[in-house]
Amino acid sequence: MALKPSALTRLRARLPHPRTRLKWLHGVMIPLFAWFVLVTPDMVVPMGKGWFALHSNLALVFVSLCLLWTAGLMRRGLASRPGPKLQGWARRLHRPLHLTIIWGLFVVAVGGFLLGLSSTVMLRAGTWLPIAPPMGWRAANDLIGTLHIAQFYLLGLVIVGHAGFHIWRHVRLGDNALRIMAPKALHRFL
Repeated sequence: MALKPSALTRLRARLPHPRTRLKWLHGVMIPLFAWFVLVTPDMVVPMGKGWFALHSNLALVFVSLCLLWTAGLMRRGLASRPGPKLQGWARRLHRPLHLTIIWGLFVVAVGGFLLGLSSTVMLRAGTWLPIAPPMGWRAANDLIGTLHIAQFYLLGLVIVGHAGFHIWRHVRLGDNALRIMAPKALHRFL
C-alpha cells in the first residue's frame, strides 16, 4: 500500500527548483537594496504619507526576504560553491564573502527590530505591523540608529565588492559566474 504524499511534499513539488528561487531572491534583493542605499526615511517623510508608506512596505518586504534567506542558509547551507577555475585567494574569499552578505542582511534586520524596541513610539513595518513594544530608551535608540546605518552602508560596500568579484570571475576567468545567478532571458547579454 502506497502512502499518500503529505501536503508539504505536494507543495514542494509545485515550487520552482531551489536554484531558481535563489535567482528570484537575488533579482528582488538587488533593486530593494539599491532603493535603501539611495532613499532614506528622512527623504520620504517630507514627500507625504504615500511615499512613507511605500518606503515602509518595501522595508517589510526587504526584511522578510533577509530573514527567509538566512533561514534557507541555516537549513540547507550555502547554495553556491566555488567553481573549478577559482583558485588561490579567490577560492578562499568565495565562502566568507557570501556568508558575510547573508549574515549581514540578518544583522541589519535585527538592527531594525532593536530600533523599534528602543523607540519612544510604536514603529510599524509596512505602516501596519508592530515591530516591537517601544521601551523608550532614547540613548540606546540613538546608538542603535547610528550602528544600524553604519552596518547597512558597510554591508553595501561588501555587496559592491561581491558584485565586482563575480564580474571579475565572469570576465577574467570566463567561468560564467554571472550566468549562474541571472535569469536565462539575460544570458545572451552576458
